[in-house]
Amino acid sequence: MKPVSKRQWIKFGVATVLYILFCLWMQNGWLLLGILLLVDIYLTKFIPWNAWKKTKNPHLLSLFGWIDDIFFALVAVTFINLFVFQNYQIPSSSLEKSLLVGDYLFVSKLSYGPRVPNTPLSFPLVQNTLPVLNCKSYFDWPEWGYKRVKGLGKVQRNDIVVFNFPAGDTVATLVQNPDYYTSVAMYGREAVRMNKQTFGDIIYRPVDKRENYVKRCIGMPGDSLSVRDNQVYINGKKAVNPKNMQFNYFVETEVPFTEKMFRKWGVSKEDYMPYGQPSVVTDERTLAFLGFAPNSTGAYNMVYHFPMTEEALELVKKVPSVKKVIIEPDVLAGTMYYPVDYDNGWSRDNYGPIWIPKRGATIELTPENVALYARCIRNYEHNALEQKEDGVYVNGEKSDTYTFKYDYYWMMGDNRHNSADSRSWGFVPEDHVVGKPIMIWLSLDKDRSWIDGKIRWNRLFRWVDNIK
Repeated sequence: MKPVSKRQWIKFGVATVLYILFCLWMQNGWLLLGILLLVDIYLTKFIPWNAWKKTKNPHLLSLFGWIDDIFFALVAVTFINLFVFQNYQIPSSSLEKSLLVGDYLFVSKLSYGPRVPNTPLSFPLVQNTLPVLNCKSYFDWPEWGYKRVKGLGKVQRNDIVVFNFPAGDTVATLVQNPDYYTSVAMYGREAVRMNKQTFGDIIYRPVDKRENYVKRCIGMPGDSLSVRDNQVYINGKKAVNPKNMQFNYFVETEVPFTEKMFRKWGVSKEDYMPYGQPSVVTDERTLAFLGFAPNSTGAYNMVYHFPMTEEALELVKKVPSVKKVIIEPDVLAGTMYYPVDYDNGWSRDNYGPIWIPKRGATIELTPENVALYARCIRNYEHNALEQKEDGVYVNGEKSDTYTFKYDYYWMMGDNRHNSADSRSWGFVPEDHVVGKPIMIWLSLDKDRSWIDGKIRWNRLFRWVDNIK
C-alpha cells in the first residue's frame, strides 16, 4: 500500500464527516458500515476503483470515462430525487386554476421530511413501471416499513401536497380509473378478479410505488369535516376557500362563444367544445330539468357547460348574450363516494360530517365507524379486521375500540366539480405524504403552439405558496 498523502486524509475527513451527518439524519447505525468503503476509496485503495484510467486504448478510455460520469450523475440525481426534491408534472385539472395542467414543479422532500424508501431495490427515477418493457421497476423484497426523517416542518392546512395515491395499494392493471375498490363496488370482487381480459392482472404496490397525486390539504388530523352546498366546514365553521376555486356551470347564451372568450375566462379547450359538439348541452329533457326554458321561437338557446372561478363567473354574467347561469347540480355528479361499500347518502356537494383520524386517538368500533375507517385499520395500519356475529375482531382479538397509530389528512382539489379527491377515496395517511411543491419551473399550455404562447412565461419560477 502506498503512503497516504495529506490531501487524501483531508478528502477522507470531509467525506466521512458528511457521511456521518447523513447517517445521523437517517437515524440508522447500520449505515456507518459505509465508512469502511470510504476508507478504501480515499486511503487504502485495495479495490482498483480507477484502474480503467490506466488503459492506453483511447477509445476504451473515452468509453469508460463516459460510463464513470454517467454512473456518478445517476447516483447524485437519485440521491437528490429521494431525499431533497423531485420533478413533478401536473397531469390533470383537479387543482385549476391554482396549478394548471402543464405546470412542472419542484417538489421539496425536505419540507415535511423525506421518507426512507419502502423498496430500496428499484430502478432509479422510475415510479413503478419500466418504460418500453412495461414491467415492474422494483423488487418486492426487501420491503422496509415506514420511516420519515426530520424535515423543515409538517403539513399545514391549505398546503398543496404531493402524496402517493391511497387507494393505489391494489391495482387492476388495465382499469386504473376508477380505482380497484370502486370497480369492486360497481361490478363485484369476483367479476373484477376473474375478468383479466377487461381488468388485467390484480397487483399490489408498496406505498412509495403508488402513483403520485397532488391536492390541497383541507382537513387536518382530528378535524371534523363536512361539505354543505359546495362549502367546506371544518369543526362546524366555514373553511376559507382558495381564491382560484372553481365549479362547473351551465351557461345559456343567444350567441356562440368564441375561443378568444374562453381563453379570457381561463377555460381550456378540453373543458368546452364548439357549437354542435358533445359538451354543448342540446338534449331538451336535460335543459328542462336544469331549469332552462324555450325562447320566443319555441326552441332552446345554446347552453354551454364548463368550469369557472368566481372571477370568471362575474365576467361571463356581464356578456350581453348570456341569459342564465346555473351551477351544476349535485344529482349529475354520480353516486360513488367514500366509503364506496357503505351507503350513507353523502354526495359530491353534500358530504359528511366525517372525523379525520389522529395518531393516538381512539374510536368505538360501531358498524358505521368500521365502514368509515376499515381501510385505515386494514390497508394503512396493517391489521386483520373481521366482523363476526358477536362483534369486531382486530388481529384475532375481540375489540370494542381501536387506537390509530398514524395521522391522516383530507385532500381536495380546487377544481371542486372535476376532482377525484378524498370524497372519492378517503383519507391520506401520513406515510403516503411525498412532499410539498415549492416552485413552478416550467409551464406549458396544451392548447397553444410553440409560436402562439405555449410557454406561460408569467408562471415561470413562481413560488407555489404565493398561489392561493
